[in-house]
Amino acid sequence: MENPIEDIRELAVRDGRYSPEAFHFLFQSLQYAIEEAGKSEATGGERHVTGQELLAGMRVHATEAFGPLAAQVWRSWGVHESMDWGRIVFLLVENGLLNRQESDTIDDFAEGFDFDEVFVRAYRPVIPRGPDALG
Repeated sequence: MENPIEDIRELAVRDGRYSPEAFHFLFQSLQYAIEEAGKSEATGGERHVTGQELLAGMRVHATEAFGPLAAQVWRSWGVHESMDWGRIVFLLVENGLLNRQESDTIDDFAEGFDFDEVFVRAYRPVIPRGPDALG
């Protein structure tokens, strides 16, 4: 793997279902998932996150990055349901760009969440407090 970023982009383009941004977002979300799962201090295989833990990290990352527009951003990338994230994960695994444990299956992503419910209806803006918060 000479250039992992280029390898991921090429895989996304070759597959054609999801934009390269979705693949990159998934990788960016891994640290969020590790933190959400309480595995920040773990090392090696102990840092592994399940499909549900990855989805939780992605939800946090997307809310911070895109707020109530997260569902629309994901859809613009071709991601319409949680199973799409599972398809991306296993595409990366099949192409040697992501590791999995024996117990991991694509069905781990089946019990995901409704994008509009989480990102739009449940969205609560964070309002800065005090004069120092404004800049």
